[in-house]
Amino acid sequence: MSELVATVRPVPLDPAAPLAVQRSLDELGRPLADVTFVVVDLETTGTGPEVAEITEIGAVKVRGGEVLGEFATLVRTTEGVPPLITVLTGITDAMLATAPPLAEVLPAFLEFSRGAVLVAHNAGFDLGFLRAACQRAGYPVPAWEHLDTARLARRVITRDETPDNRLSSLARLFRARTQPCHRALADARATVDVLHGLFERLGNLGVTTLEDVQAYSARVSPAQRRKRSLADGLPTGPGVYLFRDGTGRVLYVGTSTSVRSRVRTYFTASETRSRMAEMVAAAERVDAIECAHGLEAAVRELRLIAEHKPPYNRKSKFPERTIYLRLTDEPFPRLSQVRQVRADGATYLGPFGNTRQAELAAEALLAAVPLRRCGGRLSPRRPSPACALAELGACGAPCEGRQSVEDYAELVAAAREAMTADPEGMIAAARRRIERLAAQERFEEAAVVRDRMVAFVRAAARQQRLAALGGVAELVGAVPTADRGWDLAVVRHGRLAGAATVARGEDPRPWVDAVLATAETVRPGPGPTPAASVEEMERIERWLASPGARLVRINGTWAWPVRGAARAASRLPAPRPAAPRDPGSRRAEHRPGPGPG
Repeated sequence: MSELVATVRPVPLDPAAPLAVQRSLDELGRPLADVTFVVVDLETTGTGPEVAEITEIGAVKVRGGEVLGEFATLVRTTEGVPPLITVLTGITDAMLATAPPLAEVLPAFLEFSRGAVLVAHNAGFDLGFLRAACQRAGYPVPAWEHLDTARLARRVITRDETPDNRLSSLARLFRARTQPCHRALADARATVDVLHGLFERLGNLGVTTLEDVQAYSARVSPAQRRKRSLADGLPTGPGVYLFRDGTGRVLYVGTSTSVRSRVRTYFTASETRSRMAEMVAAAERVDAIECAHGLEAAVRELRLIAEHKPPYNRKSKFPERTIYLRLTDEPFPRLSQVRQVRADGATYLGPFGNTRQAELAAEALLAAVPLRRCGGRLSPRRPSPACALAELGACGAPCEGRQSVEDYAELVAAAREAMTADPEGMIAAARRRIERLAAQERFEEAAVVRDRMVAFVRAAARQQRLAALGGVAELVGAVPTADRGWDLAVVRHGRLAGAATVARGEDPRPWVDAVLATAETVRPGPGPTPAASVEEMERIERWLASPGARLVRINGTWAWPVRGAARAASRLPAPRPAAPRDPGSRRAEHRPGPGPG
């Protein structure tokens, strides 16, 4: 490990660095008067986009109650119009003969509706045809925001006012200036009047933003909607939120760049997870911790989940369950699985997310380096009978005295080299084995050998990457913000020790000094993760690799071995997902963090 990658040098911050990034919308929502809507209606040859075609598109663009423009065109089809459709709409084959095809009409409509919220009566029908049309024409399907006037009417209009929610019935109720007649533009104009009539009703109920309308039109229980007040008073910036029950027990921990707006979504139909509905029903209070930026919020979330182990969080609750392979420190070392790295002179490989990956990596190493597999401590002065592995040539039988401490030490050195520095010897042995098995057409066995090799190399690369960050006594990183400011983070031995945000135009240097002075003191322990969990360190790594990130100050060397496992890992295929050990058990495989480029 004497050869090192070129050390990263600190780069000074530039407060005037050009960054043109659109900021997010205000968390309070978009007033309906400021939103541009495109009310659309389609006429088609049938009821399903898989077999039917669009014959006419009509759309009206409105904002603040004023019509900004209209779009109307017939669309030539590849097949004839069914007689029933002609009777219903009045559209004939002769009318469509000179109309433009869909490939010419669609780009114009996409441009007309760009940036607007689509509105339709029974929107699923119209959006289904539009999405299918985009796919057939080779256009990316836009992620349209939309409102469904039929769905909204079912929440607003009572049966005493109209027996059904058909467009014609609603048009009569709201005295629309245009009566629907199964022609696209006329129906779109009628839908505009219905939309404005519904908005007038909702305004009397205090529903004045697009987000409020979307929440109101969804199926949300009254109890769930009443708890929306739990979000009142929460911070509007980045942070962590904790749902608590009546006893104060933490039910769920989450994070967001806008805590209040995120918590409010739990009380709307945008939250579709059934377990979250159960959690919201039990929640009586929401606490929040304001954070300087997204990285601090993500790290605090991980720490709080590990501390409280909330019942409704599924991930990150047990960071202590990571597994390491330990090469013991004794006359005849062996591999064992352990949960913790100790300062005991032994060599470790990991962390692994589960025992399956640890077993695969151990098998890869033992196939290349024939260490003993038996348990217990061996003494060169007290021989003991050898096992069957010695007869098979898979072990040198140090237990019987066939292998001296010095000879065995050569194997240990090779294993230690593969675990901590260069795994090429282990990779070469695995590839020779794969080639032999493939030549014998034993492809399944060859795949198993490959997966073992991949598990080992990726674990070694992950360990070296984490150990490199954990070995840095202190560094200060900076990532540019959307408004051309800077997010600062102090990292000590891989642990986030301090965070701050510098506003646009301010000199960041005093802020760097201040966040260093107030940062947490960190005392490292042994192993590749000396002061933080694996997830925390990997989040910090990803943050430091963000576009435009700067390394402002560093105390120590942050580098990977030139001939380390990272280089080998970048050339390896992804391992196959492991099968469950029994039909009733599904074991989640560990997914390593991002490897080097």
